[in-house]
Amino acid sequence: MIKEAYKYSALTSKIIGCALTVHKMLGNGFQEVIYQRALAIEMNLARIEFSREFEMPIFYREEQIGMY
Repeated sequence: MIKEAYKYSALTSKIIGCALTVHKMLGNGFQEVIYQRALAIEMNLARIEFSREFEMPIFYREEQIGMY
């Protein structure tokens, strides 16, 4: 049962569930990209909309210092 303490509690619970499934299925030792691909599959199966690897600004003390 999900405790609705926060606005996105249900979504957060689904995302964590997907991540745990990936970890259970693959275990440790793969490169990050393998886990990213597997998590994308799980999130699609769970019908969670998401974007992968988009560019975003990085700020330090309210000043943009780069893009990642």
